Amino acid sequence: MAAVGRVGSFGSSPPGLGAAYSGGPLAHELASGSGGAAAGDDEDGQNLWSCILSEVSTRSRSKLPAGKNVLLLGEDGAGKTSLIRKIQGIEEYKKGRGLEYLYLNVHDEDRDDQTRCNVWILDGDLYHKGLLKFSLDAISLKDTLVMLVVDMSKPWTALDSLQKWASVVREHVDKLKIPPEEMKEMEQKLIRDFQEYVEPGEDFPASPQRRNTAAQEDRDDSIVLPLGADTLTHNLGIPVLVVCTKCDAISILEKEHDYRDEHFDFIQSHIRKFCLQYGAALIYTSVKENKNIDLVYKYIVQKLYGFPYKIPAVVVEKDAVFIPAGWDNDKKIGILHENFQTLKVEDNFEDIITKPPVRKFVHEKEIMAEDDQVFLMKLQSLLAKQPPTTAGRPVDASPRVPGGSPRTPNRSVSSNVASVSPIPAGSKKIDPNMKVDLNVSFFFFIVGQKPVLSDVHAELDRITRKPVPVSPTPPTSPTEGEAS
Repeated sequence: MAAVGRVGSFGSSPPGLGAAYSGGPLAHELASGSGGAAAGDDEDGQNLWSCILSEVSTRSRSKLPAGKNVLLLGEDGAGKTSLIRKIQGIEEYKKGRGLEYLYLNVHDEDRDDQTRCNVWILDGDLYHKGLLKFSLDAISLKDTLVMLVVDMSKPWTALDSLQKWASVVREHVDKLKIPPEEMKEMEQKLIRDFQEYVEPGEDFPASPQRRNTAAQEDRDDSIVLPLGADTLTHNLGIPVLVVCTKCDAISILEKEHDYRDEHFDFIQSHIRKFCLQYGAALIYTSVKENKNIDLVYKYIVQKLYGFPYKIPAVVVEKDAVFIPAGWDNDKKIGILHENFQTLKVEDNFEDIITKPPVRKFVHEKEIMAEDDQVFLMKLQSLLAKQPPTTAGRPVDASPRVPGGSPRTPNRSVSSNVASVSPIPAGSKKIDPNMKVDLNVSFFFFIVGQKPVLSDVHAELDRITRKPVPVSPTPPTSPTEGEAS
C-alpha cells in the first residue's frame, strides 16, 4: 500500500493501476510508452511512469522468499537447541524430543521486508532419524541448509559424530528419489558457489553477493579454479555448515587433560578435511561466552537468502575459527601441520584424541561414633573373655610356692582377680559376681562411675603388691637344737 501512496502523490492514478502493479499487459504498455492515455503524454511523463513501474516490479520479485529451512543434527547434549535459542535471544527454554521445530525471524532492512526461516532440530538418538521425512522432502530440499553440530567439550567424539550424521542426511536424500537432472543441477550450483568464493576485502566487494537468476546463469566458468582432489567428493546438493559448540571448554581441556596447541590444530585439521569433502563451512561457537553466535545467523541468511557479508576467514584464534565454504583447501590445512611437534600428519584421529579415563570417586560410608558408655561396656565384655593377668603375666592354673610345693587344693586360684583374698571387715561390700579387671576399672574411673569402683581399684592394687604367703615350717625346740 505504501507503493500506491507514492504513485498517487504524482497525480491521479491511471485506470488499471492494479494490473500494472501485478505485471499485467498495461504495465508493459506504460513502460514501453505505448497504450491509450500514456501515448499522448510527453517524454518526461513516460520516463516517470516507466521508472515507477520498474521499481514496483523489482520489489515484487525481490521479496524475501518463504519456506527456507535449516536442519540441525548432532549428538544429544551437543547444544543444538541452545544455539538456536541464543540466536533468537531467548534465555529460558525447554528442550523438545524427537523432531523439534523453531524459527528465525529474518529481516531485510534495505527492502523493509521480513520473513521466517524454519528450523528443524533432530534428536541425538538415531532412533528418531525416521522423522526427517517431516522436515526434509523432495520439494524443500533445494531450500534447506544442513547444520552439523559438534560438541567441542568432547573432541574425541567430533569426527565420528560428523561422519555419522552426514551419512544419515545422505541416506535420507537418496531415498527422496530426486530426478537425476534436478539433482545434478543442485550439485553444480554448489560447486560454482564453492569455486567463485572471493575473500572479502577493502579493494573488492563482499562475495558471494546478491545476484539475480539471470546473472548467475551467465557466469563464465572458465575463470574458476578446479576443485581439489578431496573437495566436494560427497556433494549433497545443498549447503552444509559445521558448528563446533562449547569452545569455551578448550581452556578446561588444557588444564585438566594436558591438551596443547598441536592437539587443537590436529583436531581442526581433521574437521576441515571433512568440511572439504562436503563443501561445508566451519564456525567455532560458545553460547556461554556469546562467541560467534551472530556469525552463525549471518551465514545462514547469506546462504539461504543471498544477504551479503563482509567477514573474512579466521584461523588464528583456536576457539573462534571461521572458515566459509570455498575459502579452504589442502594447502591451507597443511599450515596447521607445521606446528606439529610430537604428532604426525598420518596419525589416526582416534589414536591421538582419546577419551580421558573416568575418575572413580570412592564414596566412603559415614560412620557414627558410639556413645562412650556403650563403647566401654563392649570393651569390658571383650576383656572379660581374655585370660586374667597378674602384673602383666598370665596366671598359671597351678602356681608353685618358692619351696616347690603346690598350693593346697582348697585355695584354688579363681579367674577373678578381685576374689583372690577376702575383703577385710569394715570395708565396703561389693557384688562378688562382678568381674572387674584393672584396666576396666581404670576406664570406669576416668568416666565418672560410682566411687566404690575407685576403692576396688585401690584394693586390687594393694593385693597385687602383697607377697604370696608360703607354708610355714614347724619351729624347732631349743632342746633339739642343743642336742644336735
